[in-house]
Amino acid sequence: MAATVTVSGLVAAGVLSGAGTAVADVAPQTQGGATATINGLKTYGEAVIHEDGGDQRVAAGLFEMSVDGGGTLQTYCVDLHNPTQRDARYQETPWSGTSLGTDKDAGRIRWILQNSYPQVNDLAALARRAGARALTEQDAAAGTQVAIWRYSDGAKVDAVDPQAEKLADYLEKSARNTAEPQASLALDPPAVSGRPGDVLGPVTVHTNAAGVTVIPPADAATSGVRIIDRTGKVITSAKDGSRLYFDIPEDAADGTAQLTVQASTTVPVGRAFASDSRSQTQILAGSSESTVSATVTAGWAAKGAIPAVSARKNCAKGGVDIFAANKGDRPFTFALMGVEHTIPAGASRTVTVPLLEDQAYDFTITGPNGFSHRFSGVLDCKTQGAITTRSARSHNAPGPATVGGTSVPDTDLAATGGSAITPLIAGVAIGLVVIGGAVLVILRRREQPGD
Repeated sequence: MAATVTVSGLVAAGVLSGAGTAVADVAPQTQGGATATINGLKTYGEAVIHEDGGDQRVAAGLFEMSVDGGGTLQTYCVDLHNPTQRDARYQETPWSGTSLGTDKDAGRIRWILQNSYPQVNDLAALARRAGARALTEQDAAAGTQVAIWRYSDGAKVDAVDPQAEKLADYLEKSARNTAEPQASLALDPPAVSGRPGDVLGPVTVHTNAAGVTVIPPADAATSGVRIIDRTGKVITSAKDGSRLYFDIPEDAADGTAQLTVQASTTVPVGRAFASDSRSQTQILAGSSESTVSATVTAGWAAKGAIPAVSARKNCAKGGVDIFAANKGDRPFTFALMGVEHTIPAGASRTVTVPLLEDQAYDFTITGPNGFSHRFSGVLDCKTQGAITTRSARSHNAPGPATVGGTSVPDTDLAATGGSAITPLIAGVAIGLVVIGGAVLVILRRREQPGD
């Protein structure tokens, strides 16, 4: 019974703990790109969602994000039934880490983005293609968002404005599957390991930028760690396809180092943006010149296990993939969710940690010589998650927020602006209910005659 109470509380609260301490550095769980803060809806019209509980009128259109380091992004929502959190932080994310990864129509959504507003800013020409009399920016944004929702969420939704509705119908019928765009900037793999005196790598640069700046480890001057190319030359810049290596001095003490690459570029249309605050997933519609970056970690030791660990959300499998490699001469063993995993010397493995939809996780993987990597986040893979908010509203009205008219009672639509702490409170409450029930059972048994 104690085990049952523990597991119930764990799932309800949505937190996973692994081996190690909570003071470990948080390891990156993306392959790089842009990081931005959402500013809310900027250009939008109105739409009506038709559901069993009735119709609801919502805002539909373009969001704006501010990129860390400089730049602005325009995005549409691909997660209609989840709320948008005010000032939520977003990270450029592969489709596989969002609901788009399991959506057979994700490629059609990208086609819509490439063939509508704001990529097509000649609204007169766009109106002619759609058979509309004319389109304002608000109509174009609303019609585009409606068409996207029909594919991303399978929603029964119409634009309120007749001209916007014509655009939505045109885009929906014309959409064709297109491939997922590459990341604006990524490093592969995101972690490497080896022995002192070795050259660790290669780490391959993937980017649409003309060039990237290579920022060496902060303590490179004292540690002697150099970032070189395949010829052994120290490099400070690179381009798409470049291969980078960590040159570790032979007398270096066991340790780690981190390399960052940075560039200024436009983020490709169709890139997904996800948030660990359960704020609704976005997809890129337009980008100014923006700052993007990616990081790779290197670890080395003279003997024993020498692990390299990274993580990535995998919506197809409903969990987080842990990539673990061991360049040492002894096995690397770590525990996750009570299960022990062993990576033999010279081998690599992928371990998938299963999670519930909307479940937060926070676990740490430890190893020899002080090795410790912490991974945390929230699994958000479905357009209608296990956690919804019915009544909360955002003060800056990011969509979909009610616009005009009256909301239909008891609708399943998740209003925007719901607090991210709501799921945690609910989880704690459920855990307490389970514990309380267990206590009542114990007391009842004690009261029975003959016990």
